[in-house]
Amino acid sequence: MAKAPDRTRVARVVAKGGNTRVQPGADEGGFWDRPVLMNLVADLFFLAGAALLFWTGAMAVQRLAMFPLTHLVVTRPLEQVSRAQIEHVARGAMVGNFFTVNLDAAQLAFERLPWVRRADVRRRWPDGLEVTLEEHRAVARWTPLDGEARLVNAQGEVFAIGPIAHAGAVAMGLPAFSGPDGSATTVLRKYQEFAASLGAIGRQPVVVSLSLRQAWQLKLDDGVLLELGRDQPKHPLVDRVNRFTAHYAAVSHRLEGVNVVDMRYPNGFALRAHKS
Repeated sequence: MAKAPDRTRVARVVAKGGNTRVQPGADEGGFWDRPVLMNLVADLFFLAGAALLFWTGAMAVQRLAMFPLTHLVVTRPLEQVSRAQIEHVARGAMVGNFFTVNLDAAQLAFERLPWVRRADVRRRWPDGLEVTLEEHRAVARWTPLDGEARLVNAQGEVFAIGPIAHAGAVAMGLPAFSGPDGSATTVLRKYQEFAASLGAIGRQPVVVSLSLRQAWQLKLDDGVLLELGRDQPKHPLVDRVNRFTAHYAAVSHRLEGVNVVDMRYPNGFALRAHKS
């Protein structure tokens, strides 16, 4: 007696145009007959479960009460920023525990303090934060053409510190700069050039002004105002200041009662009284 064929292995023979081709049977083996595919799916489930377990454990560790933030270490001595200011910021910045504290938010909070140029905040194992503050080093007062008073640091950056601190900067004898917005770096660089030239005659600039038309003025510590005009490749500003210093000894006796020296001439200068 003939044995019935196994339907799971039967292939249909299709005749078309005298040719034949074999198609797999509809009942050919499925997912459970493919061990390689089953192992792959099992591995994926295992990896997903392990990742979920790791994430759950990490979240649980972060919330453990054994990792509270209890102290803040300031890594360098500060001259302008007070301890009270740091403590005030720390109370709002040290939120969460050692693992969950937002370091970026803490950094921004410290950088909002007056006199702070840059802040770097790091975790300090096992229960603290470490903050490094770079303070502005003021080299001049800055009064842009809109009239708002601020200071200039050694990098030529303008920063605000409030009216009380600005009054202290005036008392410190810092020079005064003025100019269009964004010109503080240029004014600082020119001030340094002018100061080096004028030091040869024992004078210092106390006011450096740049107008909207890019014309320069210097006021010296003896009250004399130098009109320098615009910087030009053929007649640079420093050459005009050097011309003044070269002839200063010869004309110094004539400066009494004269408070303006016009250096805008190509080969000389003019002395005149300032019109009130």
